[in-house]
This record gives sequence, C-alpha cells and structure tokens, in this order.
Amino acid sequence: MYHPTTRVLAVLELLQTHGRLSGTELASRLGVDGRTLRRYIVMLEELGIPVTAERGRYGGYALMPGFKLPPMMFTDDEALALAVGLLAARSLGLADSTPAVASAQAKLERIMPDGLRRRVGAVDASVRLDLARGTAPGSNDALAALSAAAQARQRVRLTYRAPAGDVTEREFDPYGLAYYLGFWYVAGMCHLRADLRTLRLDRVVQVRPLVRAFVRPEGFDPLAHVRSAVATVPRAFSATVLLKTDVSSARASLPGYMGVLEQAEDGVLLRSEADELPWLARQLAALPFPFEVVHPPALCAAVREHAVRLLQTASVG
Repeated sequence: MYHPTTRVLAVLELLQTHGRLSGTELASRLGVDGRTLRRYIVMLEELGIPVTAERGRYGGYALMPGFKLPPMMFTDDEALALAVGLLAARSLGLADSTPAVASAQAKLERIMPDGLRRRVGAVDASVRLDLARGTAPGSNDALAALSAAAQARQRVRLTYRAPAGDVTEREFDPYGLAYYLGFWYVAGMCHLRADLRTLRLDRVVQVRPLVRAFVRPEGFDPLAHVRSAVATVPRAFSATVLLKTDVSSARASLPGYMGVLEQAEDGVLLRSEADELPWLARQLAALPFPFEVVHPPALCAAVREHAVRLLQTASVG
C-alpha cells in the first residue's frame, strides 16, 4: 500500500474491523510514523467520516458510535480488478454467469462514484479475454459445495454420471478444484476406486456433506494434478518423443495437455496421448528444438508427411 489514498482507506477498514486501535498499532500496521497517521485521520474527517481520538496511555482512534459506513469503497486499482474479474467470470464455465455478472456489476456501479463507474464500464465495453469455453454445470451448487468441503477438509458423498451415462455413488475427499481447458474439475481421493481421481463438475449430479474429516496431502496443487490427469487420459495413440532440450525450455514450448515430461540422459522424454497422429505431428513440428520419435513408428511417418506438405505448400517470393 504505497498510494496515500489506499492507506487512508486502509485506516478506515482497520477501524471498521477492530472498532478501536491505538495510534501506535495503527501506524505499525500501515508502516508509517505517527505524524503521517494523524494526517490520514484528518483526511478521513475531511471526507465526512467522524473519527474520535482519545489521548493518554490507553487512548486510540475509533469511529464515532452509530456512524454507518458506506457498503463498499474502492480505489481505482480495486475497481479495475473487480471489473476484469467480472468479465472473466462470464467465460469461466459458471451456470447462469451472464445474468449473475450483470447483476453484480449493477450493484457495484450503484455505489461507485461517477469516475470509477465510467472506468468499470470502459473495461466491460472494450476488453475481451481469450478464455477457453467448455460445458458449464447445470448449476453452481457442486462448485459451492465442493469448494466449501475442500476448505473444511470434509468428506462428501457424490452422485456422479460417467461419460457413458452410468451413475455411481462414491465417498470422496475433495483436495481442491481447478478450471482447465474450459471445464471445472475436482481432484481428490475417491473411496469407490481407492485412488486419486479427477472428476468433472458438469457430471456431478449431487453433493452431500458427511460428518467425516480427511487430511489433504501436504503441498497438493489441484491445477497441476488436473493438468497431468488430462494429459494422461488414455486415447487412441500413446507416443513417446525425446526432446533435445532441457525441461524448462520444454515446459515453456509445450501446452500442458500435450503430455508428461520426464528428464532423460540426452534430453527430455515427452509421453503423450493423442486421438490423431497427424495432430501430434503438427504440434511437434512447431517446436523450436530438435526431437526424436521413440514410439510409435507411425508417428515418424506422420511427421514426414507433414514436412512434405509444408515443402509443397511453401513458395519462394
């Protein structure tokens, strides 16, 4: 918090939250000296916010009893963050996101000064985000229930519909949730399969909390797990490719869904699953470093065919 306006609002927030704080504690929380703090108090009073000051050893600052603060106050940066966040929410696979976002934005605009309202409106009218769209769940109930259970470390009973249409019941420990490639996922321990599983939320029929706690593995990263799970789903073709580079360069050049990377003596092994070998050949051809197909031989043929097509379609000006 470096801008004076932000610090003044921080004083207001601290007094609203704690009721009464000493000048020493307020100054310490803000990282300023007593003289600067008194200047911020004066600025609050100039805004029409009555702050009472008590001198002495046990004195401090507090808001006048009975004073009702406005519901919310935002700095320019906070308003911008909210506007972009609402814009992103429309694309994040939430049920009924468009009316919900419009309603939330209208409520925010009602309490914003004209300047901030115009800035938020400008973001909504002129900014577009390239976010993958997928299948939204029928409602947001599963997202709300599973995120609450993950935070509370509470086991749930799930009714889940598989891709083939089969419906199963299972006890599940939700370690965390992630949005990836257009879908919401929950990752955790499935007691039906006795293994770590990744489930799509649009296939969750019902979530019922259970009176049973669980321990989440230390350092568990739900997004990293979902990326790995999606990349290793069995498909028509399994391929292994030796990338003649280092792991960091390989990660920077390959999207997460391409597969799993493994350090090797003479490079990095990419283990990938693909529905079509020509698609995988095109992805490999775009890499900025050499590679060697280990398996299957048909992928070598697909790479050669792609190279021939490139040479045939290339023209010299």
